[in-house]
Amino acid sequence: MKFSILKEDKKYTFSDYFELANPTKDIVAEFGYKFELKKLNLPKSPVSVGTLDKLRDTFYRKLPHISLTSEAAKREFLIAPLLFELLDYTNIDIDVEYPISIDDKLGGTIDYLIRSKNSFIIVEAKKADLEKGFTQLAVELIAMDKYSESS
Repeated sequence: MKFSILKEDKKYTFSDYFELANPTKDIVAEFGYKFELKKLNLPKSPVSVGTLDKLRDTFYRKLPHISLTSEAAKREFLIAPLLFELLDYTNIDIDVEYPISIDDKLGGTIDYLIRSKNSFIIVEAKKADLEKGFTQLAVELIAMDKYSESS
C-alpha cells in the first residue's frame, strides 16, 4: 500500500506545497509526474541586450537603499523592471496573479504567467527558499499542463 503525502479531505493551494517538507520528486509523483534534475541548453538570442547591463548596474547601485521585506516590494522593484525589459525584446503577454483551479489538489494563483508561442511561469521564492519555491513551481506547472490538456 502506497502512503499518500496529500490528505484526501484537504483542499490545497499552490502556496500550501511550499510549506510541505517532502522532496519535490515525491510531491510531483502524487500527480503521476516524474521529477528529473538536469542541465538545459536553452536557445540564445542574437539580439544585443545592452539595456539589461544598465538595469543590472542600476539594481546594484539602488537596491541597497530599498527594503524588500514584502512580496509587493519585490514585485515592484525586482520583477516588474525585468518584465518591462523583456517586453522590449519579445512578443509576449504577461498575466500577473493568474487564478487557476483544476481540482481540490491543484489550484491557486500563479505569480506570473508569460504567454507566447511557448508559455512559462515565474514564481517568487518566498522566504528566499529556492528549493521549496521550486516545489511550488513544479505543482503550478502540473496544473498548467492539465489546464492546457483540457483546453
